[in-house]
Amino acid sequence: MVSRRKEHEAYLNKVLSNSLTSENPSKETMQKGKKSSSSFYNDLKNGLLKKYENTKFEDFPNTNICENQYGETLKIVSKEKTDFNLESNSDSVTCDLKIIKGIGQSTEEKLKKSGYNNIQSLLNHAKYSSKAENVLSNIETDNFKDKINYIKENSSNKNNLLKCACDIPRENFKFMDIETLGLSNVQIILIGMAEINKKEIITTQYLLRDKNEEPALIYEFLNQLNEDDVFVTFNGKSFDVPFILNRANYYRINFPDELINYDLMYYARNFWKDTLPDCKLQTIEKEIFNIERINDVPGNFIPNYWETFHENNNIGPLIPIIEHNNLDVVNLAKFLNYMYNKTCSL
Repeated sequence: MVSRRKEHEAYLNKVLSNSLTSENPSKETMQKGKKSSSSFYNDLKNGLLKKYENTKFEDFPNTNICENQYGETLKIVSKEKTDFNLESNSDSVTCDLKIIKGIGQSTEEKLKKSGYNNIQSLLNHAKYSSKAENVLSNIETDNFKDKINYIKENSSNKNNLLKCACDIPRENFKFMDIETLGLSNVQIILIGMAEINKKEIITTQYLLRDKNEEPALIYEFLNQLNEDDVFVTFNGKSFDVPFILNRANYYRINFPDELINYDLMYYARNFWKDTLPDCKLQTIEKEIFNIERINDVPGNFIPNYWETFHENNNIGPLIPIIEHNNLDVVNLAKFLNYMYNKTCSL
């Protein structure tokens, strides 16, 4: 009984240490509480105003003004090394016999026990040979968009879509994230997009300096896309892409036909919903990749930081927002690489 009581007290102390209202909150809890307060971010903002006083974006390398038919916007380019590589695994999708209509879980298990381990082997099966031939004609194609769209329509296993990522040319991946002044019907203040070029990942960011520049910003971003590009986002299907589409429609700017979008949030939930506290981007960064951001500005403070920049003509408050966005898109490449390899190993 004494031992059980001590265990209970130790557990209770641990729980209480995670509360700011306890007598002895842990250092980690104190730090979290400090960084969740408005006073912390107000002090951070004031410090940035002092640090970057009389500094302009044009003072930084690889920063220039883009001009198009809608006006001007600021373009920021950065580069870093990457080991991004999705090794081809051509058999991974065809091992799922359930892609063939009429084959469910139990039938697949029976077929595999009989030696039919992939769709190719079913070409010799009396019942499924013609169906197997039809499936293979659709997925053994040089057009990755046709393959992905076929898998999307005919496979209930969402991981099969992720396995198809190796068929996409590296240069067609567009790792994308936006920052806005709110959740709907407000300006986009920053669009970041990263691309793979050999051993480098190149990030291009379009920044809003004045609300009147938004159509130029959107046009410049969309002008960088082509019909074979593939978005890689985190919650981009529900937020980023519809948000850009809505703002483009507002200015009557043509948005390209719907591009393939690998929204990694859905795969994150499948992988880690039972093992992580949540599946937020920064939780995954910390828990899976051991990446912890310093003085990162949460989304709810971004509108105030942008307004302070605009009112004071001081770039300081925008520096952490630009860095935040840059990390988001670069880390999406790491996430995709990791999730692809994890899926193919299952």
